[in-house]
Amino acid sequence: MTRIAIPATVADAPEASRPLLDAVANQLGSVPNLFRAVAVSPQALEGQLALAGALGKGSLPAATRQRIALAVAEVNGCDYCLSAHTYLARNLTKLDDAEITANRSGASNDPKADAAVRFAATVARERGRVSDADFAAVRIAGYSDAQIIEIVQHVALNVWTNFFNNAFQTEIDFPVVTARRAA
Repeated sequence: MTRIAIPATVADAPEASRPLLDAVANQLGSVPNLFRAVAVSPQALEGQLALAGALGKGSLPAATRQRIALAVAEVNGCDYCLSAHTYLARNLTKLDDAEITANRSGASNDPKADAAVRFAATVARERGRVSDADFAAVRIAGYSDAQIIEIVQHVALNVWTNFFNNAFQTEIDFPVVTARRAA
């Protein structure tokens, strides 16, 4: 059970959060528990959505962003995010089960995406302290400095949602996927 009371509906959320939740509903077709829980703090919700929105306009493909989210959620043992991003990976970016399994293991079956996912998993596991070899590998795979920055920001955004869901025990409202391990 979630450790905080979350608004049952958009109308129950703080007034400043309501237009933000309406935007989530328009984009996703519903308002997942994560967003309703974060909406308790309109400022936190605004920050989360602003960063996610900005990164969504970046140059990393949506499938690579989902791959990173899966890898980071597995590193942090976040069942909520694993469940949500497995659902999104399958239904939005059309990743197959073999790819999702590889992503959860910090890899990808796509050679270019593999470099990004491995780098992201290392950033998450090592808390940003990557080696020169880690950095060189993602660059050699063809990622620009701007894209490497985006990879690190995707890790940060996903670490935030992982920590939020783990701390508040957000009730999972997607088909449940359980982490194999936590770092």
